[in-house]
Amino acid sequence: MGISLRRKMSPKRAKFLFFSSLAAISLFILFEKSFSPAVTALPDKNLDLIEKVIRLIKDHYVDEPSPSKTMGGAFRGLVDSLDMLSSYLDRESVAKYSQREKANFKDIGVILYKRYGLFPQVIGVEENSPALKSGIRIGDYLSALDNQSTLLMGLVETNLYLKAENGGPIKIKLLRDTQTLEISVQRTSLFDRLISYSPEKGTNGILKINHLYSPCVSEIKKEILPRPRKQEGLLILDLRNCHEGDMEEACKLINLFLKEEKIGYFEKKGKSQEILSCPEDAELESLPLAIWVNQATMGPAEVVAAVLKDFKKAKIIGLVTPGLAARQELFPLEDGSALLLTLGIFCLNSGEKLWGQGIKPDEKLDFEDQSLSSYLKKTLGLFSNL
Repeated sequence: MGISLRRKMSPKRAKFLFFSSLAAISLFILFEKSFSPAVTALPDKNLDLIEKVIRLIKDHYVDEPSPSKTMGGAFRGLVDSLDMLSSYLDRESVAKYSQREKANFKDIGVILYKRYGLFPQVIGVEENSPALKSGIRIGDYLSALDNQSTLLMGLVETNLYLKAENGGPIKIKLLRDTQTLEISVQRTSLFDRLISYSPEKGTNGILKINHLYSPCVSEIKKEILPRPRKQEGLLILDLRNCHEGDMEEACKLINLFLKEEKIGYFEKKGKSQEILSCPEDAELESLPLAIWVNQATMGPAEVVAAVLKDFKKAKIIGLVTPGLAARQELFPLEDGSALLLTLGIFCLNSGEKLWGQGIKPDEKLDFEDQSLSSYLKKTLGLFSNL
């Protein structure tokens, strides 16, 4: 009795796969039109090629493709390739994303940077975190999480996978130079609070922002503002490794130091603008301000630093930031998954975009020396006239 080398799909499943693929193609066409206004339709040869690929898979692939996996793979490839922050999220990731501000997720303490089709790279490690204690270093690549390759994961998807509400270990495969390392890291609560404050001789202290979510600014107003202040003393705002937060809280933080009707805007599709404003009285407007940033300062924290620098309210000390300041929105799909899409990129009033450019510090540190003492030395030297 011979062995068949080809399994035929049932007509019903073949039809489902075909229409699933067509849905993915439609999404691709939509993106082509949205991001390239000059493109009104895909060339016929591209549509012919896509149709041929679907037909070859349907007729010749060795096994019966799973429609759900095929659909997820198609969407993941299409959406994750748009930009670094857009992502296709499965149901579990959607649940985590929706609760990211409220739930006390446990994590390992790495900050990642990831381009489509490459492994996520560690660009920051939190102090006293499980990642640091496990030997994870800046520059390492995370090639697999719990035996799942990260190659086709988006940045947001990878970050969400590292989180767990109930903690627990996660298996990580690391690439370091020519080495491949496998470790198990226990998730834990990284911060007791969104902010921390430490006194520093000759200044008004160091205000560290861990995550820029509400009620971050309310905590600052409650606990930091009532502290006695040296009238002209320097305040240090530490945004190093601050990679999570929302833009509304960023505006509130800016508003502590700056009152302005227009601090910048999000440039959206068709060049429309979403104006950001800080209309309340700025309670710390008179204080000299230094802001610390590094390669792991991302998103809303970048907006804070860029705006206060732009209005000459602060000097920036540290390293160039990644340039990932954007407005995003989650679009749920019928099966519980969702598309996280970038709807606008942040621009200063001058029209300068942070996207892909980042913030250039007034005083730059060497990448190899990012110690607290180096930051303090550069900062006090920059404000030596106070």
